[in-house]
Amino acid sequence: MPGYKPSGPRTLKGAILQIMLDITKDIQSLTTFRRRSGEFMRQIKKSKRPVVLTVNGKAAAVVQDAEAYQRLLDIAASADAAEGIRQGLEDARKGRIRPAKEFFREFEATHGLSG
Repeated sequence: MPGYKPSGPRTLKGAILQIMLDITKDIQSLTTFRRRSGEFMRQIKKSKRPVVLTVNGKAAAVVQDAEAYQRLLDIAASADAAEGIRQGLEDARKGRIRPAKEFFREFEATHGLSG
């Protein structure tokens, strides 16, 4: 999002705590949402909590403020990066490493590339 500046929780736990649902307000039928969409959009923007929309009593979709959704995407990306680093450090600790030149030679040979 242009101009987006991360704010709020920077951990998955923090994001989950921030988006806890108020089941009296945050779970609504799709029909009710259609009839009162403007009101719901104001609620979502103000509360930063998502609204779960139901069809025949079952969760069918989630409507969420764009900024709050972007924060969740940022947190997920950060968690993915942290997990990749953790796995790399574990591989190094267990000796599952090799020189980069060796890897690239093998990669180029396998894929018919010349280096």
